[in-house]
Amino acid sequence: MSPEAEVFPNKAMLITTTRLIIRPVKVEDTEDLFEMLSNEDVYRFEPGSPISREHAKQRALDCSQDPAFWAVVLCSNRKMIGRLYFNQTEPKHLLTWELGYIFNPAYHNQGYASESAPALVQYGFAHWGVHRVVAYCNPQNIPSWRVMEKIGMRREGYLKQNIYFRRDEDGSPAWQDSFAYGMLKEDLDPRSKREN
Repeated sequence: MSPEAEVFPNKAMLITTTRLIIRPVKVEDTEDLFEMLSNEDVYRFEPGSPISREHAKQRALDCSQDPAFWAVVLCSNRKMIGRLYFNQTEPKHLLTWELGYIFNPAYHNQGYASESAPALVQYGFAHWGVHRVVAYCNPQNIPSWRVMEKIGMRREGYLKQNIYFRRDEDGSPAWQDSFAYGMLKEDLDPRSKREN
């Protein structure tokens, strides 16, 4: 099934793929968000630490009010299994968006990231005037950069000790390296392209 976008009376956008629905995050996603973000494995390459159910409720509310966050939901049972981040970077006139994703570890290795991410990116290229998409990940996060390459992104750089999320026992930053990826519309993997 092709990704399709529909605008409902409440202005909520919906993109569908064969197995997934990509839509704005809702407060009703709290339990699924808690299940995902209370799992310590999620934070191996991400900032933060496992959250409480109350914090998940606040996170769901915050994300529901931020157009950069998108829920990835299974068509079969409407369960939210992941969250995409797709946001325009500064300066705005460069028409560049940053892509990010986090998925519930229970749903890893099933192709959901490489199905949902290009659907949202493609929609951005087709309807939002996106010129370029960028993404970053830790070089040790092999599944993440494999998704980027699978959808047609190019590795454009290796950034040495450019970021840290935690401090070591001495209080010093635990610096990490990053791969930098980028893509233009023509780079989107042809297998991911659909008619809009």
